[in-house]
Amino acid sequence: MRTALWLAGVAWLAFGNSALSADSIKIGFVSTFSGPTAVIGNDMRNSFELALEHLGRKMDGKPVEVIYEDDQQKPDIGKQKTEKLVQSDKVDFIAGYIWSNVLLASLKTAVDSQTFLISANAGPSQLAGELCSPYVFSTSWQNDQTPQAMGLYMNQKGVKSVFLIGPNYAAGKDMLAGVKSTFKGEVVGEEYTVWPSQLDFSAELTKARNSKAESIFVFYPGAAGVQFLNQYVQAGLKQQIPLYTAFTIDELSLPLQKDNALGVPGAQEWVNDLPNEQNKKFVEDYRKKYPDLRPTYYGAQAYDAAQLINSAVVAVKGDLTKKDAMKAEMEKANFKSLRGPFKYGNNHIPIQNFYLQDVVKDAEGQLSLKTVATIVKDDQDRFHDKCPMK
Repeated sequence: MRTALWLAGVAWLAFGNSALSADSIKIGFVSTFSGPTAVIGNDMRNSFELALEHLGRKMDGKPVEVIYEDDQQKPDIGKQKTEKLVQSDKVDFIAGYIWSNVLLASLKTAVDSQTFLISANAGPSQLAGELCSPYVFSTSWQNDQTPQAMGLYMNQKGVKSVFLIGPNYAAGKDMLAGVKSTFKGEVVGEEYTVWPSQLDFSAELTKARNSKAESIFVFYPGAAGVQFLNQYVQAGLKQQIPLYTAFTIDELSLPLQKDNALGVPGAQEWVNDLPNEQNKKFVEDYRKKYPDLRPTYYGAQAYDAAQLINSAVVAVKGDLTKKDAMKAEMEKANFKSLRGPFKYGNNHIPIQNFYLQDVVKDAEGQLSLKTVATIVKDDQDRFHDKCPMK
């Protein structure tokens, strides 16, 4: 009898703890919060927090708890932090991830545990293809898509040849491959640099100059993008060889790049002046809350990640055991995205527009990004047919 009562007590405690945990929504957020690229992770966190404020910090009436983890831009650390969130913290969702190599290292832990993972930035080709999963969604893009849009724009401009430069890791390879898949001219050279330590690009710039290429395409996010653009201008190449970019110029890097960024076009699926009401509110409230900062596409994608999670929680009335119903709701992209309406492909990568962005001086004399034109509408990534989900 005593044993039976003890077992019943244990069972009650287990049930009580489970019920207690179900009274809140636990989200793990993995990004980079230390080192030179912490500025990106902080922007993602700022925007995720703003989304939660817009939701009243509740989802279907339940309070939201977020556990932020620093991956230090290292795949092994990112994997460890993901394991901690899943195995020890027992989060209901994981979001974040800037870097493709960090996400790839962390992916199996989330998928094996059937924990929904929402990538708010990283979009390696494997994630869109053979490693797609019912439990993995993106609120950004597949890596190739943005440079593919830039390749199309270069065709429109009549560019005949290009020299490609990017970092030697998963995203860098995807980016240059994306340009090559749409650019109709000649690729006269292709250079990959050590990532993330190399910040001296003089050798690569010399090779680009000597190649006689009509243009240069570059992908360098964060501090590397600042260094590259400064060295490109210092080498006198801005007057000689036009530069086309993806992810190299954004609202975080502009204050450091300054006038060097003028006249250098980029492509993106979100620019701060997109004219939908949700985006206007986001930009206005972000600038009120963080008056020294401007929101970026990193943050916009993190904001959308919070909204996507909320849509799933609301659809199942907070019963997070209903994973099939949550998946079905997220596949609808049934929330007010900052980029405007989009839909998901079979691999849970957005089918969406990509815009030409340019650097302008606003009414206050400050540099900002402006939407110039729509390069491509309803673009679907080129790896979706390799995804086993149909």
